Amino acid sequence: MTDHDEAPALRPLTLAWVNRQLGPGERIVRTEALHGGITAEMRRLTVAAPDGGTRALVLRSFVDPYFVKHAGDLLNREADALAQLAETDVPAPGPVAVDPAAAHCEYPSLLMTRLPGRTVLTDEGLQARVPLLARQLVAIHALDPADRPQRYKAWTTADAVVPAQGSDRVAWAAAIEVIRKPAPPFEGRFMHRDFHPGNVLFDLSPDGSAGPRITGVVDWVQTSWGPADLDVAHCSTNLALLHGPAWGLRFAEAYEEAGGVLASAAGERLYWLLLDALAFAGQVGPVVRPWQEAGRAELTTRAVEERLDAYVISLVDALS
Repeated sequence: MTDHDEAPALRPLTLAWVNRQLGPGERIVRTEALHGGITAEMRRLTVAAPDGGTRALVLRSFVDPYFVKHAGDLLNREADALAQLAETDVPAPGPVAVDPAAAHCEYPSLLMTRLPGRTVLTDEGLQARVPLLARQLVAIHALDPADRPQRYKAWTTADAVVPAQGSDRVAWAAAIEVIRKPAPPFEGRFMHRDFHPGNVLFDLSPDGSAGPRITGVVDWVQTSWGPADLDVAHCSTNLALLHGPAWGLRFAEAYEEAGGVLASAAGERLYWLLLDALAFAGQVGPVVRPWQEAGRAELTTRAVEERLDAYVISLVDALS
């Protein structure tokens, strides 16, 4: 879903900065606000060339005070990741220009190329998409750049977890005790760190005659070096909340079927899966909004909290 605006909707300094990144005779003829993100303001820019052709760029701007404060690290990390990915087979945007300290724009910004395809969050066709997601994540984890990104950061702690009202207190207490333990040892991997269906673009044939294919992976601001299990866990949690707990459990299986390697001990796997799932406690609202904008109106905050509760119970029961 997008909102269509005129080019002047870009803030003046940002518009001037973007124009300086364009080729001779190129000009912005259209802007669209892209919905679906949580942390940044995203716009698609249609650029016309003198010969009549057009191309599309994407502009990310951090406007929330918290993310403005951390924009230098996040935008530089994404720009570096995109530059590295340009030398690989992983479909990612190409970096065009970055202004991490808002030296030229009103807000810290990153300009990048736009990839074809769209996000797909429907239940329909999920069985065909999950193996593709798994194979794509295996390919990401196979990368070993000379300049490794920063070490991963956990997004919650045992003491910070507050279960939603009505959650199974026994299961959540057990889950919290699992992540209170020290992190298991792991072999470091190149991590997307926010890999989930909302950050993967698909091409779907209109008549369904051809199967889905992935055309891009976006939003690399959290790129890290760390355990493959945690990247798998994050996608698993998102699948569980979007489509039901069984799909969260299924994704780890699909990842291994695609050749990925996870922790050998069940207790270690449980640690990473719960470390991600419990990070959603009290944070469901911001996740739900883009899903609803994408057409999943039935995914209310309460409905997703109930799915999170069911997923945590299933993890504790299945892997403990």
